[in-house]
Amino acid sequence: MGLLDTILGRSKPVRPHLDQLFALPSAALTLQAGAGFVPTGLGSVCFAGVEGGGFARIRQDVEELLDADSGRAGHPVEFSQDSYGYTWLLARRPPDDTAALVNDLHAVNTLLEEGGFGPQLLCSLMSFRDSEQRPLGLVYLYKRGTFYPFAPLPGGNEKRDNQRELQVRALLGDDLRIEPDLARWFPVWGAPGL
Repeated sequence: MGLLDTILGRSKPVRPHLDQLFALPSAALTLQAGAGFVPTGLGSVCFAGVEGGGFARIRQDVEELLDADSGRAGHPVEFSQDSYGYTWLLARRPPDDTAALVNDLHAVNTLLEEGGFGPQLLCSLMSFRDSEQRPLGLVYLYKRGTFYPFAPLPGGNEKRDNQRELQVRALLGDDLRIEPDLARWFPVWGAPGL
């Protein structure tokens, strides 16, 4: 960043650091012990609409990689598109194997980044539920290199539990790099797996 950027108030964007995803298994233990939220075994990656032959090849590579890694034939991942036009990839693992799920999410992000689709990556999400089946997602913002909690209220009315999100932020402050700007805690309504 140069002197002119400093004078004009421009800041250098944060470089994505995908290895931060590997802090999620530890955060999951803290979340379970401190708030009673357990992993569901579901995680997803969101990216802006991508099409064409290059993306078709990446999609096939992702399916083959996760299929071989899971030891299951079939579709270990599901692709879908939300009402905003974003593409979501949903990965499934046993709820008690958060490390494998995180490896899957990291691999998908890495494949997309190395395939030239890094600018289209938006976020990754790992989902949790408590004993009352209330959903909670830990969202990793790709372009910020930070996490935030997203706690939609049950019922599909697109309202969120801000108090619970702030409690989770306080609980996980030592485990994850939490996004300090609350305005960037974007709602991810209808995210697969949540």
